[in-house]
Amino acid sequence: MSFQQGLSGLNAASKSLEVIGNNVANASTVGFKGSQAQFADVYATSLSGGGSSQVGIGTKVSKVSQQFSQGNITASNNPLDIAINGAGFFRMDSNGTVTYGRNGQFELDKTGHIVNGTGAALTGYTANAAGVLSTGAPSKLQISTADLPPAITGKVKEVVNLDSGQKAPVTTPFNPADPTSYNNATSISVFDSLGNPHVVQSFFVKTNPTPPVTGISTWEVYGVADDVVLNTGPAGKKGLIGSLEFGEDGALTTAGKAALPFNVTIPASAGGAADIKSTIDYSGSTQYGSPFIVNALSQDGYTSGRLTGFNTGADGIITGRYSNGKSATLGQVVLANFTNVNGLQPLGNNVWAESTTSGVPLVGAPSSGTFGTLQASAVEDSNVDLTAELVNMITAQRVYQANAQTVKTQDQVLQTLVNLR
Repeated sequence: MSFQQGLSGLNAASKSLEVIGNNVANASTVGFKGSQAQFADVYATSLSGGGSSQVGIGTKVSKVSQQFSQGNITASNNPLDIAINGAGFFRMDSNGTVTYGRNGQFELDKTGHIVNGTGAALTGYTANAAGVLSTGAPSKLQISTADLPPAITGKVKEVVNLDSGQKAPVTTPFNPADPTSYNNATSISVFDSLGNPHVVQSFFVKTNPTPPVTGISTWEVYGVADDVVLNTGPAGKKGLIGSLEFGEDGALTTAGKAALPFNVTIPASAGGAADIKSTIDYSGSTQYGSPFIVNALSQDGYTSGRLTGFNTGADGIITGRYSNGKSATLGQVVLANFTNVNGLQPLGNNVWAESTTSGVPLVGAPSSGTFGTLQASAVEDSNVDLTAELVNMITAQRVYQANAQTVKTQDQVLQTLVNLR
């Protein structure tokens, strides 16, 4: 008599219950991937080979396979939480040991590195001070809290409409303190090399050229910085930085001459900042029969700024927000994928390791190629279906009971044989 089939069935059912129990235990574990016990039948080998009447000797566990299906995405209150929607794994570095996981619950350590609950650092492409990513080998991502350095103003953009019906001012020469010496004015703050603001005013003066040019209207532009007239222009026209000419259609006659240079001399009392050497670009400005209006006003300088927050985009780029209203690229999260994800070696703590059967990791940016996208302030739930697992548990229980009945029946048959006289 053979009890082997029943015993192997009991072991198989027990192993199946263990796998189901592990799935149920991790039903609320972020990034967990459920497993499935896979079995194979067993036949005894014989010298004459298997025949049509060969009876199997039970079953065995062939593999416990993890199911890398997508889990649900749930929003969280932590801006450092990141969920992967699609293929790929986070690449983690723990003292030189590289592991891979789907759990995107991160935080900052005391050095500014993005780490998970076990202290392993998230890796990606780092950015230099100019925000340029180094897309070579991934390294630990670190959020720098250093101030964003200031940028000196290099270009000012002003788009205005000058009233064609206005006449030349009655007072000459130009004097910023005398409104009768100019037609219109506008102002903008520019920044020196140390981030100090300086107010630059533009004054528009309609002229009567001698001799007059048919179909052409000319406006002189004067500059004043910090209430001081710029030291430009010929005698009698101090502060003149250039002229704008408009044709019969109200447009600039030569757009290439619309960028007027101006220099702001910074006094020594400003802390040693460099002088501002910039241009005011008036391209796009018009002279129509409507009141003066400023349609656009901008400049490319800014003061220093402190990091006030950051967020991670769908492509993994981490963008920092600063108190001066600017933003800068701080780094980019990368993802890794494998030819055979089922070949990964589970290490616990929601991470896996590369193995010979998984293949080498393929590293790239999210939202590129076959890699999934990232969602900030969200986590990926466990992909365990509790309803299905409870049904599987009932099935495994019945299988265990049936195999136990097989052993009991074999025992009764054997007892009958022993009792023969």
